[in-house]
Amino acid sequence: MPLLSTATKVCRDLKILYHLTLSHVRGASHGERLESFYARQAGGYDAFRARLLHGRQELIDVLTFPDRGTWIDIGAGTGENAERLGPRLMSLQQVFQVDLCPSLLKVAQQRVARHGWTNVQPVHADATTFACQPASVDVVTFSYSLTMIPAWFAAIENAVRLLKPGGVIGVVDFYVSRKFPTDGNRCHNWPTCAFWPLWFASDNVHLSADHLPYLQHRFEQLDLREQRGTVPYLPLVRVPYYVFVGRKPS
Repeated sequence: MPLLSTATKVCRDLKILYHLTLSHVRGASHGERLESFYARQAGGYDAFRARLLHGRQELIDVLTFPDRGTWIDIGAGTGENAERLGPRLMSLQQVFQVDLCPSLLKVAQQRVARHGWTNVQPVHADATTFACQPASVDVVTFSYSLTMIPAWFAAIENAVRLLKPGGVIGVVDFYVSRKFPTDGNRCHNWPTCAFWPLWFASDNVHLSADHLPYLQHRFEQLDLREQRGTVPYLPLVRVPYYVFVGRKPS
């Protein structure tokens, strides 16, 4: 049985790795390209990314979710972050899981139905234009989604518009530093800054030296953790990522 489970896991991983490295992404729009990339990965998405997308539970744990509050998870994918919140989820009044990829949202919808969550709503929408009542949201999160949004600055500005004064944004994602980073921020060496953007770009994941500085500019920084995480099947390799928590000025 363990051998069968291992073989199944390896076969699943090989399928994901094929689509990550060799599958050609097609589509005229951003949404079409996302669906092209993820449609054949959706079933094994969570298991593989658990070993690649570090810091997600760390982000959820450090965030404050007020009772009867509203949370928007932008680029929510399969909706796994809702599970990470645990019992705190049911104290929220409304949760919007926003994504442009139908295949990933289908998994999110199945997760909502399986748990019987009545306050969680997967929504097919663009991060830059998703709308609800302005200045009404308590928490907005981007969990490895900011690097996949071409107009990322517009997505952040939309989050600013939606958050109430004093509302909190949480972001975890891959990144590289600027050549001359802000005082207190880490400085990555040249190989790091050159290699990782090239590595991820083929999957339309665009690491940027500007994401973190822009977040620090638009929000009052509450917490920042700059770290490196392991990469599946590459035991000696570490990819840089950060966890940022900020507050909308009131």
